[in-house]
Amino acid sequence: MSKYSYEFKKQLVTEYINGEAGYDYLTKKYGLPSTATARRWINAYKEFGEAGLMRSRENKKYSFEFKLHVVELYLTTEVSYQELSLSVGIKTPGIITEWVRRYRAAGPDALRPQRKGRKPQVTKPKKEIPQTEKEKADAEYLRQLEEENLRSRIENAYLKELRRLRLEDEAKNGRHG
Repeated sequence: MSKYSYEFKKQLVTEYINGEAGYDYLTKKYGLPSTATARRWINAYKEFGEAGLMRSRENKKYSFEFKLHVVELYLTTEVSYQELSLSVGIKTPGIITEWVRRYRAAGPDALRPQRKGRKPQVTKPKKEIPQTEKEKADAEYLRQLEEENLRSRIENAYLKELRRLRLEDEAKNGRHG
């Protein structure tokens, strides 16, 4: 069971949305540990609606490529975990925090799905195919190109998202201004 009920979160968010109070007041009124908690709920509500306040019962699996993309976005931009989680559609910024921690500790392979269960008893020795120096150099060059390509795609996706958000913000401010 989660620490805070859906109704509790909804009440806090409703007070904020109606302009009755700000983060600091609501944090003190409801005895929250920090304003970050209230801010997270309010942002989740704004982005995902009522579903953003509900505890997700599904154990969502993210692909290695998606995790790597999100981590690279975080490391190459000055976006907070909160902003990034909202822009990529993840309700909980703590998931991204964990991915970044694992990435920094053990590199990209730490983001790959881990096998569960007992390890096989007998391991078959793998045959190594000898490579020539040229093949090794070609493989390394290909790996570098693939990494550069991935970085470019990540940067491109981020810039597109940033442009979309900026245009959306300008449209909102234009209507309300």
